Amino acid sequence: MSLTEKISALPKAYRQLGPETIWLYAKYQLKLRSGWLRLQTSGGKKEAGGLELQVIVRPANKRDFEQLLGERLKEITKQADEILRRQVWLFGAEPRALELQPPAPPEHWTRTHSHLPDGRDIKPVWEAGRFSWATVLARAYWVSGEDQYAEGFWNYFEEFCTANPPNKGPHWSSAQEVALRLIAWAFCYGLIADSPSSSQTRKVALSQAVVAHAERIPPTIDYARAQSNNHLLSEALGLVTAAALVPDFTKATKWKTMGWALFHEGIEKQIHDDGSYAQHSSNYHRVLLQLGLWAKVLSNSTRERLPEPISRKLAKAKEWLLTLLDESGRVPNLGPNDGAYILPLCTLPFEDYRPTLRAARVAFSGVTAPEEGVWGEMALWLGLKPPSPSPVLPQSVKTEQSETGADKSNAQSNKQKIPLRIEGKNTWAYLRATEFKERPGHADQLHLDIWWRGLNIAGDAGSYLYTAPEPWDNAMASARVHNTITVDEREPMTRIGRFLWLDWDQAKVVSTVREKDGRLIAVEAEHDGYRRQNVIHRREVKWDAGRWVITDRLLPIDEKKKPVQARLHWLLPDWDWQVDRQEIRIESPYGMIEIAVDVSIGDLTELRLIRAGELVHGSGTSDPILGWASPTYGIKVPALSFIAGVVGPLPITIISTWMLPK
Repeated sequence: MSLTEKISALPKAYRQLGPETIWLYAKYQLKLRSGWLRLQTSGGKKEAGGLELQVIVRPANKRDFEQLLGERLKEITKQADEILRRQVWLFGAEPRALELQPPAPPEHWTRTHSHLPDGRDIKPVWEAGRFSWATVLARAYWVSGEDQYAEGFWNYFEEFCTANPPNKGPHWSSAQEVALRLIAWAFCYGLIADSPSSSQTRKVALSQAVVAHAERIPPTIDYARAQSNNHLLSEALGLVTAAALVPDFTKATKWKTMGWALFHEGIEKQIHDDGSYAQHSSNYHRVLLQLGLWAKVLSNSTRERLPEPISRKLAKAKEWLLTLLDESGRVPNLGPNDGAYILPLCTLPFEDYRPTLRAARVAFSGVTAPEEGVWGEMALWLGLKPPSPSPVLPQSVKTEQSETGADKSNAQSNKQKIPLRIEGKNTWAYLRATEFKERPGHADQLHLDIWWRGLNIAGDAGSYLYTAPEPWDNAMASARVHNTITVDEREPMTRIGRFLWLDWDQAKVVSTVREKDGRLIAVEAEHDGYRRQNVIHRREVKWDAGRWVITDRLLPIDEKKKPVQARLHWLLPDWDWQVDRQEIRIESPYGMIEIAVDVSIGDLTELRLIRAGELVHGSGTSDPILGWASPTYGIKVPALSFIAGVVGPLPITIISTWMLPK
């Protein structure tokens, strides 16, 4: 979109985003561009040498971890040894060299703001500076007693502080990054405070860094409030964390009061009554829960009980995400995924959501029974109720999922109350249908995820990169990479920036069918994103006689019957494939899956298969962003984009039938 088009869209943005959001963002931009923020954050290191650092969290003892993890305990020290060799796992991907030096001589953060001088993606720089990886060093010291791990933390801490003085360079450009670094440091200090390496000199240096970090947060809080997402929650808890670490500092009480007020404000606004989250992202939903867990730790440490409404909201958020939990521990790659994992306190991989959901169950649902399985490790590290070991997925997870993850009542309104999880035999599907109350991250209405025997056989492409040369400039937010219908090669919403959509498309549930036990076996929903093309997209998903049947209907809003071009997209795993007429067969680890496309109304005009941006079947043009899946930030792997094109006057009906091996 050109600059002229963006300027012309400003009145619409004001109406759709709301005056409060626009005003807060305008205030922030005025402070930034006028130089006021530069003056407010121009101070250097704050002297806090006389302050005593407090321990916020004390985990369980080593024996509890030995009982829980068994041989997996060695994974902690193994990873820590790699980190001592400067190899870290950013975004849950393959290890890379740890870089704490800024990519250019550090200037005041207002000069770099949220980008690097050479235009490169700032996310990898920020991720290294969050120090989430350092929690592995602290955990390794706690379970082994070997001081090399504590010494490693302090060495990296000192290297960072020397290379990134207060308010200079990209590590200071985002108050959220500052806050998340504070939280990581606070967790690590709780585990290594008594180590031989934790000298008084180093504790003084940490107390000074804590104060400098906390001072950076309030000047840009308008930006966080304008975003109304995890920026606000993390920055709020950054202030509370600093106050808990140095309670005798003169501003500690002010930080604590301000931080808790902002956190409560954020939770109340951002978690909806059904437990869904304002950022419309499964990974950001996990970040929300981890921030909630840290809030619980802070409240326990300071003996300040979280207000009951806040705990209830967080419990609801846990239940919502639990509904999407697969037997593999994964969830659909819904919405933006920047690879954030702010407290990776477990030996299980990045994509396993059970540790966070387990800890949230203890913290917010009042569970008193022992936790089971290695996924209980996070609860132990946060000082919550100790889990007990179990070699299999605990039945309590399955029971809770069926009890709290499904709305057993018949639909009484058109509004979605919970994630639409449709159940089959050894398979389930998630239909994305929501009413946007906050700005969307992806154009993904009526996207469908299908899971079978722990495999994601119809998946969400993810995000890959937020900032990159075309075509990868947050391209996977587009509707055309999702498992849905696009009309006339248009997006269902108006995109005016990398992260900003206007003219939000709204979805509603039309009907549902449930078994006697409450399981959802069929659902029909529609969205209005193509109202400007006189089209309503309605999708029915049902499990019928051992197969998935997905019926897409493009219905006219009025009597006009102008022909439209519809395009159906399915993102499949990169398995061996065969295409025969209107059917594709893919060879899964458990047998052949057949997907047939039938057009009962309309004319099939194309059938293409794209792998890794290259056309491998059919005719016509390719698309470089198709045929890829991004499991986490900065990583893309080949996948199969199966595309069917249909042209005709409205109404148009396309039926996709998925036959799964018995």
